[in-house]
This record gives sequence, C-alpha cells and structure tokens, in this order.
Amino acid sequence: MDFNMKKLASDAGIFFTRAVQFTEEKFGQAERTELDAHFENLLARADSTKNWTEKILRQTEVLLQPNPSARVEEFLYEKLDRKVPSRVTNGELLAQYMAEAASELGPTTPYGKTLIKVAEAEKRLGAAERDFIHTASINFLTPLRNFLEGDWKTISKERRLLQNRRLDLDACKARLKKAKAAEAKATTVPDFQETRPRNYILSASASALWNDEVDKAEQELRVAQTEFDRQAEVTRLLLEGISSTHVNHLRCLHEFVESQTTYYAQCYRHMLDLQKQLGRCPGTFVGTTEPASPPLSSTSPTTAAATMPVGPSVAGLAPPGEAALRLEEVTPPASGTRKARVLYDYEAADSSELALLADELITVYSLPGMDPDWLIGERGNKKGKVPVTYLELL
Repeated sequence: MDFNMKKLASDAGIFFTRAVQFTEEKFGQAERTELDAHFENLLARADSTKNWTEKILRQTEVLLQPNPSARVEEFLYEKLDRKVPSRVTNGELLAQYMAEAASELGPTTPYGKTLIKVAEAEKRLGAAERDFIHTASINFLTPLRNFLEGDWKTISKERRLLQNRRLDLDACKARLKKAKAAEAKATTVPDFQETRPRNYILSASASALWNDEVDKAEQELRVAQTEFDRQAEVTRLLLEGISSTHVNHLRCLHEFVESQTTYYAQCYRHMLDLQKQLGRCPGTFVGTTEPASPPLSSTSPTTAAATMPVGPSVAGLAPPGEAALRLEEVTPPASGTRKARVLYDYEAADSSELALLADELITVYSLPGMDPDWLIGERGNKKGKVPVTYLELL
C-alpha cells in the first residue's frame, strides 16, 4: 500500500502534542482555555438530556416487553435490518389455552362456557396490548432512539473535535510563551569584561532565531484560535438545538400518554363487559360474597310470594315457573337490609335493574328464591336489581 509518510508523521506529531498538553493539564502543569458559563450550561443540559433519554428509553422498552430475551432478540433483528417477527402476546396465549381447555373439558358445562367467555375477553385484551405496543414504539420509542443514534452522535463528534481544537490552541499558547521567554533571555547583552567577543555574535544569532520562532508561534496561535472559535460556534449551535429536541420529545410524550390512556380504557371496557356477562351467566360465581340477609325460617318462599300482589315477571326475583313480584310493589324485609358501597359504575340493562354510580351508598336486601348473584337495591324512591360483584357490603 502507498502510505503518505509526510501526512502520517504530521498526524503523529499532532497526536503527540495533544497527548502532552492533556497530560500536563491533568497534572496542573499547563494552563487550559476555559469555556464561558453559557457554553458550560449548554454542555451540562445536553449531557442530562442524553442520560435521561437513555434511561426513559430503556425503561419504556421494559414496560412494553418485560421479557429480556425477547428484547435482545428484537435488538438483534433491528441491528441486522431484518423485520421483527410477529409475537403472540401473553393475553392471546392465555386465551388460546383457555379455549383449548374448554374444548376438552366440555364447552357446554358451566366451567367450559365461562372459559370460553374469559378466553374471548383475554384475546381482545391481547389485541389491545399489541396495538398499544405498536403505537408506543412508533410515536415514542422511535423518536428517542433517533435522537440518541443521530443527533447525539453528531453532537458528540463535534464536541470531540472542539476538545482537539482546544488542546491545539493551548499547546500553541504554551509554545509561544516558551519562545518569548527564550527570546528575552537571548536578547540580554553579555558583559564585555566577563565574556569573550565571540559571545556577542552567538547572542545576536540566537536572538534572531528566537525572534523567528516567536513569529512562527504567533502565526500558529492565530490559526489555532480561528479554528477553535469556528468549532465552538458550530458546537454551540448544535447544543442550542437541544431545546428543539425537548419540544419534540414533549410532543411524543403526549402521544404516548394518549395511547396508554386508550389502551387502559379498552382494557377496562373489555373487563367490564366480561364481568357483566359472568354476572348474568347461570351457574357461575364471580366472587365470594356474604349473604345479603339471613334466611327467613318462619316464612317459606312460596308463602312469601303468595302474600304479595302478583305482577309481570321479573327475571331473577323468583324461581322459574312461579309468578314474580313487581319491583315497585316489593317491600323490604323487616330485618336483613344492609348498606352497600358501589365499587364501579353500572349501566342498567333494562327497567328491572338499577343504574349505579361508583362510591355511592345504597340499601340492599335479598328476597327468598332470588338469584344469589343479584340483590334488590334502593336509592330514594328508585328500586331495582343490582349485581353483587359491583357492591361492597358494609
């Protein structure tokens, strides 16, 4: 290979000069050109932005994909510029297992029917999670990653170049200082009585040589100062662009919050629908609840039904085949009423149910022969069926 030896020697000399200057600065043996306070503040803000962007990026990746092996696999695919294969979410995998279990254990049994309903809900949750991960990756992770791999690399490159320019400048300052000191010493006229005449000639020659060295050092200093100032201006403009980066990241953060809000709202809606389905599914148990009221041993269900007016059928208030009570004509038992706090909002499915608002207090009681998953709730003059799972008995 054809090497340019002159350029190689020049680069080696520059590198050696910078290394000497850097070492002497570390040991306090050389002066250093300090940047102004505004420039130092820009550098500190840029470093903080880079460090916190890295931490936020990494933790968001953990939030979206908790499996470290999967994250490593996705990282390798990105580095190889290959498309990341579609991955089944945990919710979708759980839905698949539940559906297979229902098929094997009996889809017509109460347990099988419930497994199918929950599997459908989990599948919808998995699909919502997939959409959220995709949206968050595009709108939030990608801009942060682009900053670290693009803008920050450019800033780091210009900062290293600025550091080299500063070392060159300080080395030139040190060289000029030494040259001036040597010139001043050489221009000192020796005493004719104590020295030989030959020393006059040597002194004049040395003075001329050091004068040329000072001129050369001054010229190199002017060039180094110009290059340093130019590089400082370029770096300053890049550092001031961090403000635009903050604005861009702020917009991305709003989009991330919006997508996360949409995701959790979808999850809440899917689970609320599932809870309503399970509450109306015969033979299923949504949770363990306390008895709404003690059984009335002195009055049988048939007797209680016979002593009250008979009206149109209301599902859940009486056993099938028997005449049910009209809600407006139902009177609460003398004992067994309780206060209950509503846990979640509930929208009545029909006129026989009572709509609920979260955190409100209502009076509840049960009637003989009534579905254990439902109670009668009263709020003022309004009365209707309420699901037990939406209540906290007090």
